[in-house]
Amino acid sequence: MVFDPSILIPYLPLLAAGTWLTVKISVMAFFLGYAVGIVLALVALIPHWVPRLVVSVYVAILRGIPFIIVVFLVYYGLPFAGVRLPAYVTGTVALGLFASAYYAEIVRAAIVALSPGQFESARAVGMSPLQAMRHVIAPQILRALVPPSTNMTLTMIKESSVLSSITVADLTYQSLVIQGNTFAPFESFAAVTLIYWAMTAIVAWAFARSERRLGRIEAENVGRSALVASFLSFDRRPAS
Repeated sequence: MVFDPSILIPYLPLLAAGTWLTVKISVMAFFLGYAVGIVLALVALIPHWVPRLVVSVYVAILRGIPFIIVVFLVYYGLPFAGVRLPAYVTGTVALGLFASAYYAEIVRAAIVALSPGQFESARAVGMSPLQAMRHVIAPQILRALVPPSTNMTLTMIKESSVLSSITVADLTYQSLVIQGNTFAPFESFAAVTLIYWAMTAIVAWAFARSERRLGRIEAENVGRSALVASFLSFDRRPAS
């Protein structure tokens, strides 16, 4: 048996289509997962046991079961409830919800790592809870969020391959189609391996660059926004 990548040339459009769909699903799932994760993290910080318990159960369940089970629950559960969506939409929702449990813990841990006096001081000078989170807490945790978010995002991209099990025509699904037509599984999966590696390498580079940029901004501004500076500044004009 001879390794012959040339047999994949007629199937390059399939690989391109699968790659593009994988990228779209990963991007949408990232924003969905992070949005839900931020909400969950903020709810988990409410000083009442009921919302904290609800978030804890949600996170524990999604982090404690395989992703493919989440996919099947969403894929078969939505039609059971009378909601029918395209497979790629269902897969994107499942992937976003799965990632949200991890993003929620990342955000919550970053906030908890700050001194409690940060939030209390912001409230003491007249900021609303939302202003305190946006202008005091958020600028200080952004850089800390990047490394764990990088790892989770890379994992999410790779986990998207599971969506091929519900007929989502992503990169993995197309590789199965190609190897079924060519009877060349090694060449097919070798090509897919390189594409997945390239995608994750680009994402890791983008996150690393963002971390360096946030570090420079943090060093220049000491994590203070204009609103915070206005609250903390003193009127140095001489008395008339």
